[in-house]
Amino acid sequence: MTPEAILEQYGPRESMEYDVVIVGAGPAGLATAIRLKQLNPEVSVVVLEKGSEPGAHILSGAVMDPRAISELFPDWKERGAPLNQAVTGDDVLFLSETGATRTPNALVPDNFHNDGCYVISLGAVTKWLGEQAEALGVEIFPGFAAAEVLFDEQGAVTGVATGNMGVGKDGEPTGDFQLGMALLGKYTVFAEGSRGHLGKQLIAKFGLDEGKDPQSYAIGIKELWEIDPAKALPGRVVHTAGWPMNNDTYGGGFLYHLEGNKVTLGFVVGLDYKNPWLSPFEEMQRWKTHPSIRAVLEGGKRLGYGARAITAGGILSLPKFIFAGGALVGCDAGFLNASRIKGSHAAIKTGMLCAESIAQSLAEGRAHDELVSYVKNFEDSWLNDELQAAKNFKQWFKKGNMIGALMTGVERWFLPKIGIKVAPWTLHRDRPDHVTLLPASEAPQIDYPKPDGVLTFDRLSSVFISNTNHEENQPAHLTLKDADIPVNVNWRNFAGPEQRFCPAGVYEYVEEQGQGHRLQINAQNCVHCKTCDIKDPSQNIVWVTPEGGGGPNYAGM
Repeated sequence: MTPEAILEQYGPRESMEYDVVIVGAGPAGLATAIRLKQLNPEVSVVVLEKGSEPGAHILSGAVMDPRAISELFPDWKERGAPLNQAVTGDDVLFLSETGATRTPNALVPDNFHNDGCYVISLGAVTKWLGEQAEALGVEIFPGFAAAEVLFDEQGAVTGVATGNMGVGKDGEPTGDFQLGMALLGKYTVFAEGSRGHLGKQLIAKFGLDEGKDPQSYAIGIKELWEIDPAKALPGRVVHTAGWPMNNDTYGGGFLYHLEGNKVTLGFVVGLDYKNPWLSPFEEMQRWKTHPSIRAVLEGGKRLGYGARAITAGGILSLPKFIFAGGALVGCDAGFLNASRIKGSHAAIKTGMLCAESIAQSLAEGRAHDELVSYVKNFEDSWLNDELQAAKNFKQWFKKGNMIGALMTGVERWFLPKIGIKVAPWTLHRDRPDHVTLLPASEAPQIDYPKPDGVLTFDRLSSVFISNTNHEENQPAHLTLKDADIPVNVNWRNFAGPEQRFCPAGVYEYVEEQGQGHRLQINAQNCVHCKTCDIKDPSQNIVWVTPEGGGGPNYAGM
């Protein structure tokens, strides 16, 4: 049965009404909820979270600028926020295959300085924010995925519906079937993170990206390790550029020393890469074999693994983030500052700015209109200033990593020294990430080394420690618009890039005797990174919400 047929047979849905409905219990969504309650405790607020609890699906480096959380909770230290490890020093390394050159501190651009910041587990901070929100009276529903946007007759957003539970693989309701519920609000805020399923639909429906540069994304592959105490440097922040990326491919690594003899490390690859044989997962594993990284990890133990898309286009790709009945906040819109490798402070700040607009609108008796003051709030904020200064960051790197590094130095090191905060020139991009792949026959194949199971690993053992789980008897949440395209287009032209750009072993081309290849989708492996939805050259893969509570359960990430 189609979802429409199920609703016709089992409906109408039960509904609950609130002043504000928020989709996503990440930093942006929770900051929105908290600020609303701070401004008016009588406002009713509900937050839907598809993960098993706030923080379960959160993945970030992360070095956190505390500026926004200090505005939200000036007493966050007294409240016990898990910002435990202050940054003690920065290293910016340019890697060759066997060597590393450290950039002198005096030449490091301001965007790579982390004075006053903290090395954190963003999942732990998010869980703490959830506790603060609930203490203020916010209702949080974990394990409930918002699957559909609801509209009124005038086309304004009126809320969302959660996904149906207990639908079998064949699309038919099982004995455990439960119809989704409608959550209705005067305003609905979408805080789903990068490439949000509903945010993507809203941007298309309302044409929010008209006149903007195409959005640019990256994928971040992350691991958490416990290392030899003798090698621990709590608070040390290391960023690398260069090897194993070639000059034409945007990417780099990070290694952050947490407290408790732990390091969080990962590798980021821009999803505008050209070579269809490239595998971001394998590049991350190869990067760990560099002497500078291997030296830290040898003798240690891998504790966690995860992957997530990163919305990195910056302010030139930022869509209009308001529409009748609601707004986008955080990475659902694209407020991350790629030049600083930071987004959590921006997510919290945008949630606060949005909440302040909603509170004003509710006080005036308004509902389901455009939150114009949210745009004004942002334009007058320090976050707008920060993103304007970083407007050209990704565009320079499109011209090659050497030019990108040089011009980042010009714009973020030299110009501020002569009193110019924002470069007087603007670079635009005109192509989305999914159109950049070369035909497989025109690109060099990459021979990745086999994993050793000690320092480097395969996908399936990695997914295992991400604690990923989905109810097996449910329709696949990785859907195809046309089932013939994977073989006829992606396999034939690009040698099946899905099996390489997916960091979780979801996509597998299987050869059947006498029948050629077919695409097998192992949806139960999915870590909800959204890379396939972004990079598929045919834009044939559409990520939709699985049953609530499914996906990874990150611990300490």
